[in-house]
Amino acid sequence: TELAQYAKIQTALETTLYFCDPHSPWQRGTNENTNRLLRFWFEKGSDLSVHTPEDLRQVAAKLNRRPRPTLNLQTPANRLNQLLTAA
Repeated sequence: TELAQYAKIQTALETTLYFCDPHSPWQRGTNENTNRLLRFWFEKGSDLSVHTPEDLRQVAAKLNRRPRPTLNLQTPANRLNQLLTAA
């Protein structure tokens, strides 16, 4: 249900979306790690509508300032900034 309309998203973004195979967590390393990190703030199955947009922005900012091994210990914010500056 998360990406039920993925064809529309692909068309709107002019890109291709790829999905991991079901029941293959080894294909979803970054996704699984991010889910684990989010559990610190949000219990699995919790209703995010009880949190303000500012609450969600703060959590996103904390995660984007966290160094990631998959980015050679750079933060997602730094890496995005590098990509945008290069473009």
